[in-house]
Amino acid sequence: MSPAQAAPAVRFRGDPYAIDRPAILRSPEKASNQPPSRGQVAVQAAVNGHACQTVAEPDGESGHWVRIGAKQQLAAALRAGDTAGVDLVPLEDWPEPTVPRGSSGRPRCGAGQDPGAAKAITPMARWEWVRWVNATRNSGTRQRRVEVSISKRPSGNRRPCCCNLATGTDPDLSKNGKLTDPR
Repeated sequence: MSPAQAAPAVRFRGDPYAIDRPAILRSPEKASNQPPSRGQVAVQAAVNGHACQTVAEPDGESGHWVRIGAKQQLAAALRAGDTAGVDLVPLEDWPEPTVPRGSSGRPRCGAGQDPGAAKAITPMARWEWVRWVNATRNSGTRQRRVEVSISKRPSGNRRPCCCNLATGTDPDLSKNGKLTDPR
């Protein structure tokens, strides 16, 4: 992964809070104005000096947040009530998204259905398809989105048509496109 040439590091101090299991670090307004996009941004993150690659997600209010997993929380000695030092360096190259598995164990987002079509789009576009499919808790809607994503790719559609990239789409963390705040 290579850092973006024109995008400087975004630095801020943030208070972690948990929504379910992962810790969430939300960037303050001033820091949220710095990334190259209001949508998802692939970043090299450092929390209290401990590095990881992740994606800064939009919060639906022109800001961003990052999910800090248990392993990263432990490495950064991060606990609820602490304030963390955060550095986010936007990346030019996107990591491959983790494609969620359905109950059958097969990829849930149409990945693997047409390997040629999936490889014809960029990793960033694959992130957008995965994000769009997963933006609902309703399994029927999710299945229809998988079918749409499979049918659209061979005809040249590289991205979902109706996904507002600046809204929060994680159904466990967002409501009406905005990151929920448990405080």
